[in-house]
Amino acid sequence: MRACGMLLPVSSLPSPYGIGSFSKEAYEFVDTLKSAGQRYWQILPLGPTGYGDSPYQSFSAFAGNPYFIDLDALIEEELLTKDECLQADFGGSNRYISYDKVHVYRYALLKKAFQRWLKKTGKEKANQLFRQNLLRETTEYCFYMALKDHFEDAAWILWEESVKLREAHVMEQMEKELEESILFYQFMQYQFQKQWDALKKYANQQGIQIIGDIPIYVAFDSADAWAHPELFQFDQKNMPSAVAGCPPDAFSATGQLWGNPLYHWEYHQQTGYAWWLKRMEYSFRLYDVVRVDHFRGFDEYYAIPYGNETAERGHWEKGPGIQIFRRMEEHFKTNHLPIIAEDLGFLTPSVLKLVEDSGFPGMKVLEFAFDSSGESIYLPHNYTKNCVVYTGTHDNDTLNGWFKTMPEQDKLMALEYINGRHGEGPWINWDFIRLALASVADLAIIPVQDYIGLGSEARMNEPSTLGNNWKWRLQKGELSDEICQKARRMARLYGRY
Repeated sequence: MRACGMLLPVSSLPSPYGIGSFSKEAYEFVDTLKSAGQRYWQILPLGPTGYGDSPYQSFSAFAGNPYFIDLDALIEEELLTKDECLQADFGGSNRYISYDKVHVYRYALLKKAFQRWLKKTGKEKANQLFRQNLLRETTEYCFYMALKDHFEDAAWILWEESVKLREAHVMEQMEKELEESILFYQFMQYQFQKQWDALKKYANQQGIQIIGDIPIYVAFDSADAWAHPELFQFDQKNMPSAVAGCPPDAFSATGQLWGNPLYHWEYHQQTGYAWWLKRMEYSFRLYDVVRVDHFRGFDEYYAIPYGNETAERGHWEKGPGIQIFRRMEEHFKTNHLPIIAEDLGFLTPSVLKLVEDSGFPGMKVLEFAFDSSGESIYLPHNYTKNCVVYTGTHDNDTLNGWFKTMPEQDKLMALEYINGRHGEGPWINWDFIRLALASVADLAIIPVQDYIGLGSEARMNEPSTLGNNWKWRLQKGELSDEICQKARRMARLYGRY
């Protein structure tokens, strides 16, 4: 069925408390999507963020970001007061997130709420509640974060050797010593899970499906890597032999050194991909559809020797291929897993075959379509139905920002393609939105910034840079009734609503 949706990270929702959350503004956004004739809300990964505040570098693949806990809900539970929340300094801008301040003041408020909750609940009942509601992998994350606090935020490879290597008697001792800190992290995961479940249920009741996003790799500084070194290409001291990245190309002469640990695929195969099945079970609970980032890594992955300062000396290794998805189909008892394959970038014949064999829809991005050759696979006349078309993703500039900076020859080609008789103008974003919605792609996802017509100042992320990413926020009322009604008319016109 043809459909459309909008891309907006949870962090970008309006909120009086410094960052978007599972607050009334999130419910209002669901209502806005419905009024605009949308059927999907695509978000970025919901995991707790680490270095650089990137949702693609999370401390766990089985935990949620405490920043997204709705403080007003804690006020209603009488765990916080309104004055306590309003007096916290989350930064002066409603347009951009100040992560340093959000981290300090949100955690201080959440700790205060936890202490009041624990006093009411008691440790015994709290432990029982968390055992019933949290996955083992989630509790491993809570222990990991308590240890990170204990070791002054250092990554696990810098911890004392006995803790780094998880010696049993030391683990038992540390769990006792850090009991209350572990309970605090478990409390936050319990609140996150409860609030997200309620928001997702509401969205589904309104006819809105959630498209979530999972990175193929986990972060090196993560509970996953520390608690389960057998899953990765680590030596006996739990140090990596190689890490992830991508080779030099036209965009980067030295390639990209991501530094994520690489999977020990032979071990995963021997276990019937048990960890991946758990990860997908968790993901399918969080989301209705899962977009898998860097899908080509299942076909083959780029391995860079650990310790190298650039990605120039890496090499390609074979991944698990279609076998892992056949195992998922068997486990979930379906031939139609709700997965979107992020298949952007340089695609080899074997990657194309993997996407085809999986049956998953791939991605088409209009901002990649227009070059003077006129041969791009991202031009809509080259699409098949089984794909998802985007004007741009979280890694692209906004439509207006992109169009303004296009090479003149490419711009002329784009204008001719969309029959842009009037040339460049403030309406140009709608011309490209129309092109996406009119295409044969089963699903069209448009970033909210493109519907509003914002420029480069609203860009979410610029890959391989630090400092200004993941900060943009939607202003209250900015996605106006006028825009929503136009979006609804266009969705109906092209059979997507």
